[in-house]
Amino acid sequence: MGRKFFGTDGIRGRTNAGVMTAATAMKVGQAAGTYFLRGSHRHRVVIGKDTRLSGYMLENAMTAGFTSVGMDVVLLGPMPTPAVALLTREMRADVGVMISASHNPFEDNGIKLFGPDGFKLSDEDETAIEAMLEQELPLAASAEVGRARRIEDARGRYIHAVKGSLPHNVRLDGLRIVVDCANGAAYHVAPSALWELGAEVIAIGVEPNGKNINAGVGSTHLDAIKAKVREVRADIGIALDGDADRLIVVDEKGQTVDGDQIMALIGTRLADAGALRGGGVVATVMSNLGLERYLNSRGLDLVRTAVGDRHVLEKMREGGFNVGGEQSGHMILTDHGTTGDGTVAALQVLAALVASGKPASETLHLFDPVPQLLKNVRFAGGKPLDNEDVQKVIADAEAQLAGRGRLVIRPSGTEPVIRVMAEGDDAAEVETVVNRICSAVRKAAG
Repeated sequence: MGRKFFGTDGIRGRTNAGVMTAATAMKVGQAAGTYFLRGSHRHRVVIGKDTRLSGYMLENAMTAGFTSVGMDVVLLGPMPTPAVALLTREMRADVGVMISASHNPFEDNGIKLFGPDGFKLSDEDETAIEAMLEQELPLAASAEVGRARRIEDARGRYIHAVKGSLPHNVRLDGLRIVVDCANGAAYHVAPSALWELGAEVIAIGVEPNGKNINAGVGSTHLDAIKAKVREVRADIGIALDGDADRLIVVDEKGQTVDGDQIMALIGTRLADAGALRGGGVVATVMSNLGLERYLNSRGLDLVRTAVGDRHVLEKMREGGFNVGGEQSGHMILTDHGTTGDGTVAALQVLAALVASGKPASETLHLFDPVPQLLKNVRFAGGKPLDNEDVQKVIADAEAQLAGRGRLVIRPSGTEPVIRVMAEGDDAAEVETVVNRICSAVRKAAG
């Protein structure tokens, strides 16, 4: 049975529509608080948020929910998702909450939950909390209602931890860096961390007003940072998303360096230093075949998972890997954190740039991606991938690309869409294969 509230990455939706309401947020606070009331100690939750207008509403509603079942609340204010994970562990909290819809527009919001170890909750934990949302939960006795307080040094704690991900002898002096914070959660901490390490920082996307998060800026809208890099003749551009767990880089020529190139860079640098664990890198089925070939040429593996940073992290923990991520820019470096952290990943990229002494365009482009094409086919209902004709077209395409390319076809987890992706050495062949499959899916769905 599908879940009503929790999706692939917590709870997410349009504010004041569907599940993303103040009433839901309060109920989630009560359910998660009750679920983590374990032991006789005074229980505590850490709550952070990004810069969306609705963050005020949801933060207050969740505070009411948690305190009503007897849990104390520590409010961080606008902070990156990885900062919430970090401070949940550091403050010995029982649970952590990030109120954010990541790279979505401001009208959306979401709730991500972290356990006391700083890792996102398991499917089992989320399912248990989801079941409690439909129940009347016991409230705390009058004398046991929780307290709430806001801590003022959360930014400083996170900046200190971020800088600690680099060796003390690494400085960024002489680098001119454009950092785009998407008018989101890292609008203060990311520029500050880079400046404290010696860089000349030109910051954009650092004027949040509640409604401009991810609006024409950030890792999913690169035109602004590319223009600024060229305008100020920067050495490199760092683009984060709304909750700063995602990173895309722009070199000094304004060229995009995506998550695949970043994983190749960080993974091979660690391998050269004898510090890469697991024998390779973990990525999703969407990562380019060029990354896989490049890693293989270096004697390293690319282990693929289903789409989603949750799946990447699960495989990393299972196999003892310390580098993983997604082509879209989620970078998980478990030597430094328990979830994706765009700022920490950016510092590893900058350290490589300093060590190379070469321009970013030479340092960060390690392989040529093979032609890759992704198309979405929307359908009204049913299961078009179960259609025999569709299955035959897919089988024929797999045979055609065997040994020379890859095919990934999957239904979206959030909307009635079939995603059709193919890649291979021949761009024309890739386009032909994708169009043929899309046509078959449309016919079956019609």
